[in-house]
Parts: sequence; C-alpha cells; structure tokens
Amino acid sequence: MANQVVPRESHPYAFHVSGPRKFTSLNWRDLIISSWKDANYKRTVIACFIQAVYLLELDRQEKRTQGNALAPNWWIPFKYKLKQTLIDERDGSIFGTILEWDRSAALADLIPIRPSGAPRAVLALRGTLLKSPTMRRDIEDDLRFVAWESLKGSVRFKAALEVLKSICGKYGSNNVCIAGHSLGAGFALQVGKELAKEGTYVEAHLFNPPSVSLAMSLKTIGEKAEFVWNRLKSMLPYSGEAQISNDVDKTSSSVGLKSRMPQLSGSGLKDASLGVAKWVPYLYVNNGDYICCYYNDGAGTSTKVNVGTTNGQVSAKLFVVSKEKQKFLEAHGLEQWWSSDAELQQVIHSSNLISRQLRSLYTAAPSQVNL
Repeated sequence: MANQVVPRESHPYAFHVSGPRKFTSLNWRDLIISSWKDANYKRTVIACFIQAVYLLELDRQEKRTQGNALAPNWWIPFKYKLKQTLIDERDGSIFGTILEWDRSAALADLIPIRPSGAPRAVLALRGTLLKSPTMRRDIEDDLRFVAWESLKGSVRFKAALEVLKSICGKYGSNNVCIAGHSLGAGFALQVGKELAKEGTYVEAHLFNPPSVSLAMSLKTIGEKAEFVWNRLKSMLPYSGEAQISNDVDKTSSSVGLKSRMPQLSGSGLKDASLGVAKWVPYLYVNNGDYICCYYNDGAGTSTKVNVGTTNGQVSAKLFVVSKEKQKFLEAHGLEQWWSSDAELQQVIHSSNLISRQLRSLYTAAPSQVNL
C-alpha cells in the first residue's frame, strides 16, 4: 500500500495537535506585559522553537511545501520568524535554525515593542532523528560524545559556533539565546562554553543534555578500582616502610589516572576558570532518562526557588522532573517541557558532573578528526 499523505490539520506534529495548550491563542496583552519574564513561559516557547528545527528537517525529507509545512506554526504564534537554517554539509540535513523577533508581525497585532526578556534571536539545535536521510550523521556525533565527551570535531560544532558569534556581534550577546535538545543540547552546551571562554555569555537552555560517555565511565571505574585497592592495602599488616610505599603508590596511582585522561582533570587553566561562573546555563533533565539523569547525580535536595552553586559560585540552573512508571522515550522527549502538567523542581546544589562540564572548557581536548 502506498504511503498516504497525512493532512497538516490532523498531523500528530501539528502545533494545534501536540503543541502547548494554553499558549495557542496569544493576544497583544499576553506579550506586552511580557510573559517572557515567566520562567515556565520561556521554557515552553524555547522548547517549541527546538521542535520547529526537528520539523524543518522532516518537512525537507517529506518534501512538504510552504503551503503545508509543519514547522512555521511552531514559531509564528510567538511573533518570531525564520532567519536562517543551519545545514550539515555532510548530508544536507537541517540541524539548527536562527529565529528572529518578527517586528512586523508584532506590529500587525498592535505590539509596538519587543517584550522584556524576549531575545532578539534564538539559535535552536535539534537532537538525533532516527530517519535514514540524517540518521548516520546524527549517530556519528552521538558516538563522538560517547567516546570523547566532546563535539568539537564535528562540522556542526564549527557551524553553530560561527553562527552564534555572528548573531552576538549583530544583536549583542545579552539579546541572544542558544537552545538544544538531546544531542543538540550537547552542542549548545559546548558552543556556549567556547564563547564563555572568550568572555561572551549567552543565555542557554539545554533540554535532556547527554551526560553518559565512555570517558566518564572509565573515570568512574578507575576511581572505584583505586578505592578498592587502597582498602585492601589498608587491611594488610604494614610497617613504616610499607606505609611509605603505600603513600607512593597512592600518589602515583592518582597521577597515572590524571595523565591517562587529561580531558577529565579539573585543574586546567585555573585563572581562566574564574570567569566561567558568569555563564549560567539552564539544564532541564528527567530522572527517568538515562541519557541526561547523571546531571542530577549527587545534586542534593530540590526546591523551586534556589539556584545551584559550586563553592559559593553559580554554575548552572538545574531543573529536574521525576515521574514514576515513565517510558524512556517519554522521559527523553521534548514534548514534556511544554506540557501543562510538567512539575519541575530546581536543585539547590549543582552536581559534580555539571561542575566538571564547566571546568572542562579549560582543559586540553583530545585530538580528533573531522568527519
């Protein structure tokens, strides 16, 4: 049987079908009083912008025209317009977009000024699409993160960084926002860190950012093995000479671990790392999503008002949602972040993983080959 074309009006990804319910009929009052100052509203809109990137690529793959495309309805209600798409030169797929405040559309609805808190431009990056035209390159970058915990070798990293620098130069970094989901959140985090290293800080919203990597797993295994070895040695009879040997072994073991995995060391350029506290990304994670849940590992208690800190310095704003009996695809999905029943809690203390991710900006990265 031939594939049937699903009408836009009834398509499961149509904005009025799966989009946020309470934001489908905005009027000028909603915007002029600046709903953007409300954290839930901002999270909802930005998540919708990322969904638009997924749909831009699906519209391309399924050859939908301007008349029946699904993506535009995910930014038009919020008075934004498509400024530019980011294309992966390896397969021609759309992996990101720049959405810009649409002054003309706003004026048509009697909105004379851009609401306070609304960015002039948003760089949104999608995650992995399990569709044959783009799946290979998406998974290549997924494996890149798993192997090296770094996406700098990807052509998408270079393209996103160049575009972000360009719009920051045009609008000012305080009027720009970067956002991503899943793999896209990984790119947004690392591109944002790269700019932070240069003293440019942009607002970043990261949904289900990847936290699992081979490098992290090896580090955890190494730490556990060292702990067990030291416990065994402490149980053996020892003399003064043995104690000295034990100290030497402990020192050499620690040095050996750091030398084998320099990218995981938290030392780096300590003088430069003082500035990273000025960059405070927003991380949205689900405890039922094994891809991002480790950001909440050891993060302490939760609250709805306090900000995560590390050694007295703000490092990230971590928002966590926990639901029982949730399937992985639901826990990792983007739709939960504009759902009306989403109950988020903000973690008081940032996890060690967040601290390491921010510090790792200033450590040596492994050499990689562009793919």
